[in-house]
Amino acid sequence: MADGVEVKLDGLDSLLGKLAEIGDDLKRKSGRAALRKAGNIIVTQIKNNALRLDDTHTARSIADNAAQRWNGKVFKQTGDLAFRIGILQGAVLKKKPSLGKDAPTPHWRLLEFGTENMASKPLVRAAATSRMNETFNTFANEYEIGIDRAIKRAQKKGVKP
Repeated sequence: MADGVEVKLDGLDSLLGKLAEIGDDLKRKSGRAALRKAGNIIVTQIKNNALRLDDTHTARSIADNAAQRWNGKVFKQTGDLAFRIGILQGAVLKKKPSLGKDAPTPHWRLLEFGTENMASKPLVRAAATSRMNETFNTFANEYEIGIDRAIKRAQKKGVKP
């Protein structure tokens, strides 16, 4: 029951050419910033989706727990840039959870995947698929701008990037 996502990227020739010209350090800095901006698009859509599903009679808000976090484990193991996007606080309630605005919302999984008695109302998967093109375009544009900026800085210093 895995959801498959197939992506084909066209028009990235100039970006790939510039990547070949610059050093690894510049790739990481610009890449991480571009990836964060692209991920923020999905996080914003998750929050919008969650606002429609949140129960206004409780203090717990799924939208407040939607977040993007740097994935240092993947970076250390593979050197690939990665962010995790999802809902904070895990799936299990602590013995004495807070009931304030930042209260845990483990019930988001029940809404996302459904149960035998309730149909699914996806908010995370729907956000990722509905804003996919915008996310990829933002990443490519921001990454190219960052790389151009790094190349200009290196040329001013007289250092080959």
